[in-house]
Amino acid sequence: MTSSSIAQFAKLCASAAVFATVSFAAPAFADQALANTKNCMACHAVDKKLVGPSYKEVAAKYAADKGAVDKLAGKIMKGGSGTWGAVPMPANAQVNEAEAKKLAAWVMSIKEDQHSNKNSPLSAGFFIAVKSRIY
Repeated sequence: MTSSSIAQFAKLCASAAVFATVSFAAPAFADQALANTKNCMACHAVDKKLVGPSYKEVAAKYAADKGAVDKLAGKIMKGGSGTWGAVPMPANAQVNEAEAKKLAAWVMSIKEDQHSNKNSPLSAGFFIAVKSRIY
């Protein structure tokens, strides 16, 4: 292989890695902005318990429930109590039904392994390590 073909191959690998990272990471953050805007992140976090359960815990609990998105959308709008302990979740009057369903679908899309595997081939740290070995 010539040095120019190695450089072209490196660019192709870099482009593929960036595309894969964006393609797989985008759904995980697709509605986190809405959750921030609607103040959901004041009580919830993606991967740790705050006042309420983490979104990963919620997704895991309702993973087998086919009606989870509608059920969670209702809880987002009307609030709830008893499911996660003594602290009730207040109603969120500022969230309409379409937004609640969008938020619930986003929560249900969060998988246990997201945001936790720093050595995944799709993580930036892994890509930088591989890239440094190419050159």
